Amino acid sequence: MEQVNLITYKSCSSDSELQQILSLQQKNLPSALTEEEKSKEGFVTVVHTFEILKKMNEACPHIIAIANDQVIAYALSMHPKFGNQIEVLVPMFNEIEKLELTDFIAMGQICIDKQFRRKGVFRQLYQTMKTTVFPEFSSIVTEVDAENKRSLAAHQAIGFTDLTGYWSGSTFWKIIQLK
Repeated sequence: MEQVNLITYKSCSSDSELQQILSLQQKNLPSALTEEEKSKEGFVTVVHTFEILKKMNEACPHIIAIANDQVIAYALSMHPKFGNQIEVLVPMFNEIEKLELTDFIAMGQICIDKQFRRKGVFRQLYQTMKTTVFPEFSSIVTEVDAENKRSLAAHQAIGFTDLTGYWSGSTFWKIIQLK
């Protein structure tokens, strides 16, 4: 008999959930994955501290997916006021500033535990994020490493469109938007 995992989508509301986000993040950094896994499954780039993750959550709650009382996926909400607080994201916010966007929330990172991928979790995280942050914000903006083909395809499949691209070091980033 197959066990059905009921998944609940909600705003992050506890330090325990923040710690679980950080744990899932660590498992999906490039350094924790093989080249094949990075190519096939995607990866996350930014490493957050508990302190900044908590401050970001207080400004605009992160969206999480819970199964069996564990965080199995997340979409980090990043109010633009945090644009200069995570060094690796400063170039993205500089590029966004050039576009003169207003009323947007940045999705700071999205990640889904391996066993829950290809089950609609990605789409539902964004749907929950939209219903949570709209109408306060009119769009969700994020960037994806152009080498992360899986992530780019997933974002395009749910309606993200290209805004611009830029080089930061040896990485080409695509800034994309969902309205």
